[in-house]
Amino acid sequence: MRSFDIFVDSAANIPDELLKKHNITVIPFTCTVNGVERLCYEEDMPFAETAKSFYAEIIAGADIKTSLVGKERIIEAVTPSAKAGRDIIMVTISSGISGTYNQAVEAKKYIEENFKDCSMFVLDGANASLGEGLQALKIADLKDMGESAESCAAWHAENAYKINSYFTVADLKYLKRSGRISTTLAIAGTILNIKPILKADGSDNAKIVFHSKERGRKRAISALAEMYRERAISPENHTAAIAHAGCEEDALALAELIKQAGAKDIIIEYYDLCTVSHVGPGTLALFFYGADRKAPALAKAQKKTGKAHATQNI
Repeated sequence: MRSFDIFVDSAANIPDELLKKHNITVIPFTCTVNGVERLCYEEDMPFAETAKSFYAEIIAGADIKTSLVGKERIIEAVTPSAKAGRDIIMVTISSGISGTYNQAVEAKKYIEENFKDCSMFVLDGANASLGEGLQALKIADLKDMGESAESCAAWHAENAYKINSYFTVADLKYLKRSGRISTTLAIAGTILNIKPILKADGSDNAKIVFHSKERGRKRAISALAEMYRERAISPENHTAAIAHAGCEEDALALAELIKQAGAKDIIIEYYDLCTVSHVGPGTLALFFYGADRKAPALAKAQKKTGKAHATQNI
């Protein structure tokens, strides 16, 4: 059985110590801050300090734009693995959020055409931040247990949509800038202290969608914990993860709430730079293994099919 290497884009948000422990390679997004291009992750830079500085620049009103991870950079990163005779797994941010997945698919074509013995598996994370990262960490565990790249890809196909994610933001203006809510709604929500709860949906190209709204931050944090209580499966056996954009106290409070619901192993990390540029400082997110996000959509489709068959029978 061929060995394989694991790659993620920097949106995966995996803490530095876990990247090193599991030998996971990060291929970073890029961003421009006031016209100056930067990498969203650098291996030798402590991410917490990078994140804090970046959040401060956002708050100060810096002009920030982000770019996807291009095919050429992916090819450059994975080629040493192919040359060394190892297969490749790359987990990406959801294809419904970024074009990075499609760029990775193009990179796969190049790698497999030029290294005939190499198989490259590109896995759509159907999520962002640690929703993607938890999948890569599970694949790393499977690798350590002796599983092949092919069997890990098969696991991913069955389980990607069982990673649930819910998050809330501190300031609606960032969602307005990214086009997710209107100016009118942003103003009204700010006046009324409305805190939206958003989630990754169950569509084939998973997107971030509105889930519910709460009055005030404390209730929003409680709502995140409630989703964990409702949807988490075997919480004692699965790692949960919390990402925060400079609101560590809220992250710790949320961790305590999900511990009360059975969580044992919890990762807490600063939010990745690419995502924060769209949702803003103060964002708090929860990721966990739970009920399949595709289930409601499948049930709805089956219900429609059943109605169609009934009509035909009549």
